Amino acid sequence: MTKYIFVTGGVTSSLGKGIFAASLAKLLQARGYRVTIQKFDPYINVDPGTLNPYEHGECYVTEDGAETDLDLGHYERFLSVPTSQANNITTGRVYQYVINQERAGAFLGKTVQVIPHITDEIKRRAKLLGETGEYDIVITELGGTVGDIESLPYIESLRQLRWELGQNNCLVIHLTLIPYLSAAKELKTKPTQHSVKELLKNGVQPDILVCRTEHDLSADIREKLALFCNVDRKSVVQAMDCDSIYEVPLQQLKEDLDVTVLNKLNLSTEGTPDMSTWRDFVHTLYNPKHQVKIGLIGKYIELQDAYKSILESFIHAGVANECKVKIESVHSENITDENAAQKLGHFDAILVAPGFGPRGIEGKISAIRYARENNLPFFGICLGMQCAVIEYARNVLGLEGAHSSEMNPNAPHHVIAMMEEQKKVVNKGGTMRLGAFPCQLKENSKAAEAYGNTIISERHRHRYEFNNAYLKAFEDSGMVMSGINPETSLVEIIELPNHSWFVGVQFHPELKSTVSHPHPLFVGLVKAALQHKQVKELADEGKTQKNIISYS
Repeated sequence: MTKYIFVTGGVTSSLGKGIFAASLAKLLQARGYRVTIQKFDPYINVDPGTLNPYEHGECYVTEDGAETDLDLGHYERFLSVPTSQANNITTGRVYQYVINQERAGAFLGKTVQVIPHITDEIKRRAKLLGETGEYDIVITELGGTVGDIESLPYIESLRQLRWELGQNNCLVIHLTLIPYLSAAKELKTKPTQHSVKELLKNGVQPDILVCRTEHDLSADIREKLALFCNVDRKSVVQAMDCDSIYEVPLQQLKEDLDVTVLNKLNLSTEGTPDMSTWRDFVHTLYNPKHQVKIGLIGKYIELQDAYKSILESFIHAGVANECKVKIESVHSENITDENAAQKLGHFDAILVAPGFGPRGIEGKISAIRYARENNLPFFGICLGMQCAVIEYARNVLGLEGAHSSEMNPNAPHHVIAMMEEQKKVVNKGGTMRLGAFPCQLKENSKAAEAYGNTIISERHRHRYEFNNAYLKAFEDSGMVMSGINPETSLVEIIELPNHSWFVGVQFHPELKSTVSHPHPLFVGLVKAALQHKQVKELADEGKTQKNIISYS
């Protein structure tokens, strides 16, 4: 029988339930268990696809085209197992399904209520992945914080599931905070006690407490938490702040979290988890041989979660190159042709990030022009690729006023235009070109060299594409369309062959980068940044020698 683990959060939000769930899953996977993770979000949006990145961070897209919570990115990065639409459930989706059922007459005239109809649907969704037979353990992260009104149906569903599944088949882990009062020089357990009492009010007793803390928990504090929160001493687990999220699984391994969990689920604890590859990754992460500085050009830079997958992809690519990648964010609204050298000249490479809408577009175009004209390694993703096309059209092809029909419907040259099938779309949610699509790469191109293959599959999230009416003009001028969708002939990758690294992609490569499989295009960009830095240092050294000789 599939075992179920539920992760709840208390005291405050942003404690890292997603990282913790992914870390636990990694330990169980390393022991040979088949594990998946799902996220239940209490907001009423059907999915985060229409949310501003400032509101909820990035929108993560799965292989099957679901727009989901960014925590699914952590799940995939840690486990290297693709998630799907079934891995992210929202209150909006639950209510939409129940209301549609009611409209279809499925409830035989009964009054439709939160209990039992909404809670029954939550329970059905919670068990859906477990019933496929593909997994030994399903971990479910419940979004929000215990005590939130919107979380109550999920807590009630959890209470019922514990009774239905039985104690050895269903486990509740409560992630909480142990704050440190610097004035008193004390760790305080009272917030955690109140958080557990809030759960108990709703009929749920946590089996394991995971305590986020800045300082080591003493034996006395663990004893106190165990006594007042009704858990055994071994079930009080410390979760110290780490310099990197990739250290968390190793930290939890030291706490014997995997053993505690398996014992409570009545599963075998024979052997030890094979974390050797993970340890090597963390060792290289903390002991790099090189360092580069890369500029992230975007318009949501105030919130790092807006570009979470990109930032993590740079970590993976940095380790692959034994290199520390320092990311410096630059707001695209602050870049112009006149100040581009001052804003970008100190970088070893730049990445122009995805986004929507006209704000900051001209700054992205100016940044790309600087990179193209100064042989600075450049990587453009989605809108970043589209801006590269616009910049090239204006400044190389001489197409004055060239633009995207998204930004300027009246532009004389729409080198980026809305896809044909998108022109009849009215609803905004879940209607973009979403999910994985194949791409044919040109032989001997930078893209083919990076991938080591000519047939790839990547995930998309967009409505606008390169306008093939201008294809010949671009190719005749030297731009290589190195990636083409074999079914639609849409341009997916552009590059300049005589540039150190000038690559733009319509898809989102950051969504497929994992610890064990860093994305080849990010690896290629970091490698190009290293080479650019070395060439620059040699040139600077040559100038210094020349000046010394001249002075002598």
